[in-house]
Amino acid sequence: MEIVILVVVIALVVVLAAGGLVVGSRRRKQQLPPSAPPSIRKTTAPPAEPHVGDEAAPPREEARRTIEEVPLPGATLAPEALEEVEVPAAPPVEQPEPTAGRLIRLRSRLSRSQNTLGKGLLTLLSRERLDDATWEEVEDTLITADVGVTPTQELVERLRTRVRVLGTRTPAELRGLLREELLTLVDPSLDRVLRTESHEESPAVVLVVGVNGTGKTTTTGKLARVLVADGRSVVLGAADTFRAAAADQLQTWGERVGARTVRGPEGGDPASIAFDAVKEGIAEGADTVLIDTAGRLHTKTGLMDELGKVKRVVEKHGPVDEVLLVLDATTGQNGLVQARVFAEVVDITGIVLTKLDGTAKGGIVIAVQRELGVPVKLVGLGEGADDLAPFEPEAFVDALIGE
Repeated sequence: MEIVILVVVIALVVVLAAGGLVVGSRRRKQQLPPSAPPSIRKTTAPPAEPHVGDEAAPPREEARRTIEEVPLPGATLAPEALEEVEVPAAPPVEQPEPTAGRLIRLRSRLSRSQNTLGKGLLTLLSRERLDDATWEEVEDTLITADVGVTPTQELVERLRTRVRVLGTRTPAELRGLLREELLTLVDPSLDRVLRTESHEESPAVVLVVGVNGTGKTTTTGKLARVLVADGRSVVLGAADTFRAAAADQLQTWGERVGARTVRGPEGGDPASIAFDAVKEGIAEGADTVLIDTAGRLHTKTGLMDELGKVKRVVEKHGPVDEVLLVLDATTGQNGLVQARVFAEVVDITGIVLTKLDGTAKGGIVIAVQRELGVPVKLVGLGEGADDLAPFEPEAFVDALIGE
């Protein structure tokens, strides 16, 4: 019995001793010293904590900088470099080319009209036999070119008489006769002077009117260039408040030649803006005030009445010197209808024909003058800034019939 008890006690002691060895081994594995061989270190051990006190790493040697050498937040250049940076200058004000002889320089733009009127007529008149059928073709050519029925009949009758009486047959003689007759219809005796010189106490006032799509605002801007080229100082009035960006467009034209633009809120009262533009022109001592009015459809009576109101309000400052009607040369007879309605509302003093370079109907010059008894004073012969030219009858006719 005692032997059995002794064996059990010895077994318990052995078991307890073995358990102590296992626990000690596990503790040693968890607390390995830093010098333990790499083969038994954990590769995923967290980084050591930063040293403090006596164990802190010595500071790195760096060159010390003064406060002037430390760049300010957002600064990319040294003060000396900033002083050398050049601020871009404002774009220079353009100096438009002189208007004298501009139509002659642009005569090539009339090539399409020349093919229809001048060359077409000279080809017909140079035929071996000028019978009734040929003269009818001459009439058709003139009417197709928008010369108008009555002026066409007058021209053909005079040509037939002169050819028959004079016996003219050579191309040079026929060209001379045709030039004389066309020049008579264009009527060089009409007063085509633009009245843009200031009065003693107020500037000259020019109203620019017309329907939508004729290039009215662009024409106003180009007219400002014409006046500046001729030595006038100009103020622009953006009274077209119903078309989006019309005022911006006009202001851009003005800035290019140094002309101030008076404008108001979109949808504002056009008469009020026109009034303020003239007032500004008086204050600045300007020579001319150009007022761009809204493009009014001639079928809307209310809008046409408003145009009359603009003119009456402006006249409180002084007289309106010019009322220029802008017509699209490509619209033909419809342009004449527009002209008649505008003439009933305001006294038209001159016609501006745009897009004359893009039409084969140069005869509209003759027709519109005959219809209104008002001269064509300016013609647009392209999309360039200086493609608006004072109308010169002789240069126009010469361009139509060619050399």
